[in-house]
Amino acid sequence: MSAAASPFPRSTVIGMLLVGALAFVGLLWFMGNNTGGSGNNGGAHVGGYGLNGYAGIARMLEDEGLDVIRQRNRKALESQNGLLILTPPAEADGKEIARIIETRRYIGPTIVVTPKWTAVGVNSQKAKRGWVQVIDTSAPNWQGFADDVTVDIGTDKSPPVGGWRVGTRLGPLPDQRRVETGSGKGLVPIINAGNGKVLAAWLDDDGYYPALNTFAGINPAYGGEDEDRYPVVLVFEPDLLDNWGLADKTTALMARDLILATADNRSQPFAFDMTFNGFGANRNLLTLAFEPPFLAATLCLILAALAVAWRAFYRFGPALQSGPEIANGKAALVANAAGLIRRTGRVHLVATPYADATRERLAVVLGLPRGQSAEAIEKLIDAAQDRRGLGGPRFSAAAAHLRAARKPHELTRRAAVVHQIEKDLT
Repeated sequence: MSAAASPFPRSTVIGMLLVGALAFVGLLWFMGNNTGGSGNNGGAHVGGYGLNGYAGIARMLEDEGLDVIRQRNRKALESQNGLLILTPPAEADGKEIARIIETRRYIGPTIVVTPKWTAVGVNSQKAKRGWVQVIDTSAPNWQGFADDVTVDIGTDKSPPVGGWRVGTRLGPLPDQRRVETGSGKGLVPIINAGNGKVLAAWLDDDGYYPALNTFAGINPAYGGEDEDRYPVVLVFEPDLLDNWGLADKTTALMARDLILATADNRSQPFAFDMTFNGFGANRNLLTLAFEPPFLAATLCLILAALAVAWRAFYRFGPALQSGPEIANGKAALVANAAGLIRRTGRVHLVATPYADATRERLAVVLGLPRGQSAEAIEKLIDAAQDRRGLGGPRFSAAAAHLRAARKPHELTRRAAVVHQIEKDLT
């Protein structure tokens, strides 16, 4: 084996390892956070830029310098600080919605916007990505969440509701007939339609929410005694917050004020959920690797990687270059042939050829006459041993003994005797 110089300097190898490690960590992070675009697929969520989307209100809050989060992690919803805005579709799991809201009652306020529009993409080359056309309405079926609240949607034949009204503020709705309203016990109206029906309300509980009272024009002293409890606001009419409704400046300003009154704190985040709309990400693999019970395995892998890196950079001398798998020359040829014979289990078959070859070589060296039988030549070799006064067994007896060998160790020992006789005579 010979030493071979490394084709890359040490700094280059270290740089390649660092880039690879960072790329792997980045891959895990992107997989865990599902950062696969804005989500502008025409859906009724914060990523939607169509009539039924909520990208407009998020952009308005961002332009005011507020911290807007587009949350794609379902697990993070339970501990999300600040205001959480849920926009679940009509077929969402009501029990899951209720669980998340109940978990957050002492963490932060929550706004739940009920869905209304059934929309399809605009089939036109002039349409931009995410544009939709509303074709019908459908009320939510959230069994397990606010089951005592009833949601109704008007039809094309319903009388106009007269827009929206909150306190002394008035504004229009994009569709004055197909309006979604709510009713039930335990609701405190915030925004009403012109005909008096409830468009938005909060759940009447033991909480005290002075900012919402002020916004809705209610006595600021109204409410319970639990000041640590946060409100849950139900927006039954999505056109109060969606892009279609925000096309009107009066409605846009009212929507902004409603969100700020519910949050009652501009310094905390304003999170829009996207998980109920199909954009939920799995748990971040990068952080999951550092949580029990995977933490122990991660630490072992890191230590093993450090040991391998140390061994690679601080080994004794340069890398050794191995020789060819099959060596050149007669010795290698003989060794390979011997190994083949041994692996086949036919070692005893070489005994007779070896004895005959030795006899022929001695006949040539001793100048014995040709044309005689094998027995006669072996007798002449015995006579040559006698004339030279060599001790030990005679060649004829050693050759016969070798031909009778069957086991490998017997053949080796008897072949050595024949070989010694040949050395003595030559």
